[in-house]
Amino acid sequence: MGQALFTAECSHIFHFKCIGLNVKHGNHVCPICRAKWKEVPIHGSQNSDHSRGRARVRPVNVPHDQDYTMIIRPPYRDYSHRKANLAPLYQSSEPASFDDDEPLNLQSNATKETRHGCADKVEMKTELEYSAIPKSAIEENFAVLIHLKAPSADTEHIPGKTTRAPVDLVTVLDISGSMAGSKLALLKRAMGFVIQNLGPSDRLSVIAFSVTGRRLFNLRRMTESGRQLALQAVNSLVASGGTNIADGLRKGVKVIEERKEKNPVCSIILLSDGQDIYNIAGSSSPRQSEYRSLLPPVFWDRTNNQIPVHAFGFGSDHDAAALHFISETTGGTFSFIEAEAVIQDAFAQCIGGLLSVLVQKLHVVVDCVHPGVQLTDVKCGSYSSQMASDKRRGSINVGDLYADEERDFLVYVNVPEVHHEDATALLRLCCFYQDAVSNESMHLKTQEVLLQRPETVREQKMSLDVDRQRNRIFAAEAMAAARAAAERNALSEAVSILENHRKMVSESAAANAGDQMCMALDAEMKEIQERMANRQRYESSGRAYVLSGLSSHSWQRATARGDSTQSSTSVHAYQTPSMVEMIGRSQILQTKPHHRR
Repeated sequence: MGQALFTAECSHIFHFKCIGLNVKHGNHVCPICRAKWKEVPIHGSQNSDHSRGRARVRPVNVPHDQDYTMIIRPPYRDYSHRKANLAPLYQSSEPASFDDDEPLNLQSNATKETRHGCADKVEMKTELEYSAIPKSAIEENFAVLIHLKAPSADTEHIPGKTTRAPVDLVTVLDISGSMAGSKLALLKRAMGFVIQNLGPSDRLSVIAFSVTGRRLFNLRRMTESGRQLALQAVNSLVASGGTNIADGLRKGVKVIEERKEKNPVCSIILLSDGQDIYNIAGSSSPRQSEYRSLLPPVFWDRTNNQIPVHAFGFGSDHDAAALHFISETTGGTFSFIEAEAVIQDAFAQCIGGLLSVLVQKLHVVVDCVHPGVQLTDVKCGSYSSQMASDKRRGSINVGDLYADEERDFLVYVNVPEVHHEDATALLRLCCFYQDAVSNESMHLKTQEVLLQRPETVREQKMSLDVDRQRNRIFAAEAMAAARAAAERNALSEAVSILENHRKMVSESAAANAGDQMCMALDAEMKEIQERMANRQRYESSGRAYVLSGLSSHSWQRATARGDSTQSSTSVHAYQTPSMVEMIGRSQILQTKPHHRR
């Protein structure tokens, strides 16, 4: 008969009998990580269930409407020869090919219903820098704002109806020696939260890496049994060895590339707290070519990449530049987890987005209409854009949008003088995308952008929306320039760059109108200045903080940076309702007294 297992609040697993004797002698700390326990195993029927081979424990965080104990008795193994610090449960050899993914729930896929109606379409709006300019005026860089907003999440839960696109998720987790103790315990809890919030149509595979990468289990549906296996696998992890990010990432990509079936959405979550000592030379400032060695070849052609890697730097010793390079190259985001305890909230924000993808392959095409109009620039951050050689056509590849996500792009054009026209047709916009739930191709109604051309204009008022986005772009450019200066060890120059841009933003029309984004950008640049006060501060947190900010602004997508709890900063600027709801669920679980039966 199987022996009862006890899972401590630090997530290490022990035989109930063995650890019970340990506690009986007054030891209330974990024998492995030395974490002090608030809940300890107690002999007797009140707090244990020996007949069913499981013990009441502090559970991995789960949705607040569930009340259960985490440990399910595994298939019987003879553990009598092992010491208390159990070795990992998953030691079987890996297959040569990772084409053993669990088949999709075809019945669920067959029940998909096409989303329809205006409310379920992407919203596209435009706004001009000025609503009118005189007929005689010539403008060389006139700004046109293109605003996109994804549909809202479908909150109606109708049986037989798919309301979101299922996800194939691979988590690539650092379990090197530096992760030992509280870091690994917190990672296990955060992964428990992820596992419990994936649905039966979602699939998960976990890669753990230290000296090498290892797949813990195949890409598997998160049914009840799938969750149990995933929780057991994650809780079996033990920290040791060095850090080989490249091999962990290679295994993660292998899972995605070799799967037989595909869910509509796929992504990789990468977490590391250290430097890759196997693939990057020990120089203090590695070149981009060295960071490129961390990426599997599938990522080298960015135009064809469909696997975003959302990277998380954990603590003060991770390689922020390497992780930012990985995320930027693959179309993912980089988050900085400065305070270890917020790792679960950071993961919650990420999966809150991934579990709400409604729009895929979004593409915007911009054509000049008036023969005298040409494009001069397209400001779209990290999104790829193209411009025809005659500057009469441009396009932006936006890709995926989460529910309620918004994107703002500034297109600059030259505006010619006119004589007889009362309005100049500047641009014609087309927008194409794929509905992630129904897989239906969508085409928004073509929009034409008109600029009024009276004889004279008494008073020109700049659009605050255009000015706001211009400030966002200015701030992001300032952060990038300051970071470049800091890497040259010119910290005073970096601080000066930020100071100048803070002044520019504060004097803008949007800031004078009390715009919240301008206030947040100013606070963010001020925070970066403080983290560039000296070399030690910059190395420990400044670099990671500014890179996570750049990632957020360049993709217009929420990232975690610092402890991410202060509402006064701009870390919440791009959060969607789905992200906020998932973070709230995470925080409730961390503060709520644990259920008792």
